[in-house]
Amino acid sequence: MSVTAVPIQPLKKGSLTKYWAAIALVLSMGGGLAYWGTSDVRQEFGDVVTTPSGLRYKIIEAGEGPNPTDNDVVLVSYKGMLKDGTVFDQNPQAGFPVTGVVPGFSEGLKIMQRGGKYRLWIPADLGYGPEDQRNPQTGEVAIPGGSELTFDVELLEFKSRAEIEAMQKQMQEMQQQQGSAGGAAEGLPPEIQAQIDAQMRSQ
Repeated sequence: MSVTAVPIQPLKKGSLTKYWAAIALVLSMGGGLAYWGTSDVRQEFGDVVTTPSGLRYKIIEAGEGPNPTDNDVVLVSYKGMLKDGTVFDQNPQAGFPVTGVVPGFSEGLKIMQRGGKYRLWIPADLGYGPEDQRNPQTGEVAIPGGSELTFDVELLEFKSRAEIEAMQKQMQEMQQQQGSAGGAAEGLPPEIQAQIDAQMRSQ
């Protein structure tokens, strides 16, 4: 089970450029659900902040610079847990659109800054709702319906969709110059190619 609409596996060192280009390719084939959130904070309880939507968050380590927006694609490290501490999903390096995740996660991302580490408490109505979420591999319930979710999130980097699209175009032009006959995704790391293939099959 992954919180992302288009989960991508961790990459080997040195493949970050291809990683962003691969994200661009995935985005061009589908895209996430359009959700909105707000970072307008009205209530604070100690070091845990509650937003008007009901999202709660705690700053573990402050980041620097601007916040991501709905037009950005993020690169994060995260761990998702149930109330009892059960880990249902984690990834040390995952990329997805800010609007491609559940509303509470999207709202949390837009509060963060590069390098920031936050803990998010996402109520069910901002998460997966009242229905059980099953692991697609095992069929077992990974997230019981109505669950509040806890996420430890580190915002590693983010780029605008325009930047991603430019990188995609540049990569395609380079492959055309090299006479690649296998399409835009040829030459990508195997783990990225597998994700793109899976996304295409699900269309």
